Amino acid sequence: MHKVLSTLFFYDIYTRCYLREGDGFVNKWLIKKFVLDKSADDKKEIRLLCGKLSGTTGIIMYLTFGAVKIVLGLITGSFAIIADAIHNLADAMASIATLIGFSMANKASDREHPFGHARIEYMTGFIISAIIIGVGIELCITGFEKILNPGEMDTNMMAFIFIVVITCIAFWFYRLNISLSKLIGSASLKATGVEARNDAMTNFALLAVILLDNFAGVNIDGYVGFAFGAIIIYSGIKMVKETAGPLLGQSPDPESVRSIADLVLKQEGVLGIHDLIVHDYGPGNTFASIHIEVDSRENIFKSHTLIDSIERKAHEELKIVLTGHMDPLDTKNPEIRELHETLKKALSSVKGFQGMHDLRIVSGTCCSNVIFDVVAAHDEPEKTFKKVEKVAQETLTAIDPTYKVVINRDLDYSDAVHF
Repeated sequence: MHKVLSTLFFYDIYTRCYLREGDGFVNKWLIKKFVLDKSADDKKEIRLLCGKLSGTTGIIMYLTFGAVKIVLGLITGSFAIIADAIHNLADAMASIATLIGFSMANKASDREHPFGHARIEYMTGFIISAIIIGVGIELCITGFEKILNPGEMDTNMMAFIFIVVITCIAFWFYRLNISLSKLIGSASLKATGVEARNDAMTNFALLAVILLDNFAGVNIDGYVGFAFGAIIIYSGIKMVKETAGPLLGQSPDPESVRSIADLVLKQEGVLGIHDLIVHDYGPGNTFASIHIEVDSRENIFKSHTLIDSIERKAHEELKIVLTGHMDPLDTKNPEIRELHETLKKALSSVKGFQGMHDLRIVSGTCCSNVIFDVVAAHDEPEKTFKKVEKVAQETLTAIDPTYKVVINRDLDYSDAVHF
């Protein structure tokens, strides 16, 4: 019993002195030694080195965990320990996927992939998630069988001590991956870290299996194995959402949208912006397009130079490839300004209406077209556009029966971040 207490005391000291004090001296040393000292200025190289450090460490650690737990499981006859060993071997496979993914993501762009290969990192994160879900389902099935037909176990305190040590190492690996993910903004490394944390937490259940079998003669082996499977499935589903989102074209990060908007709007000569669309081709490979409003009376070459300078600043300061479209506005026409305010007020009550821009009047022989762009939310946009068209036409007819509304339809691609 004194061995158990001394081991628990060691674990308590470990959590107090290491886990609760930032990244820990070991992780700081590893990151400095294997990442920052090797390539302090090259962000792509730093990203690759972070992936290599996480992947290599994970492979060694999880293969060791798997081997130790298989031996312990066979000695004790515990399905829960063997199930967790299989889980660890799946984690080793995931670490191999992480290592391959980061190496391939660092490849330069080519003719077949002009936007680079950085999305491979997202794909490896998705593969990790799929592996975890598959393992979780298998463990649930076997755990349920063990609940129906429990077997005899022969646990001992040596198994308990091994599990405690493994738990401490798993928590350390969790902190290492979280530190690396923060350094380079990697969802894949964050997913790896979360999986390491979950593995450490499930080890507490293994400790409960051993203690209850030793001191109370209660066999909860099958229940714990089934619970492991359920926890792993839940973790995998969460990771799928995080890693698959960028591949499916999720809404851009509001902070990134705001940083682009702030950079453009602070330039002298810019009257407004709209139609900002951000494309994520992987970490460090962001492309965006934006419409920039300028005074129509300004010299066209001066306005073109302004757009070019904004594109350069976006690349230099934000590391984003930005393409700007110049939209000239007639700022001196009081009729257009007044009409814009009237229409905006009338349309503000339409559900799904997010804004309007580029209003202009094109006069004809029998009528005048009032043309403007309408931004609609993604919730039933067609209904929004039809309602906007109806309300706008009614409003214009009341002002001048010769006005005819013509709207250009835009969707909100910036997740309702307005400027």
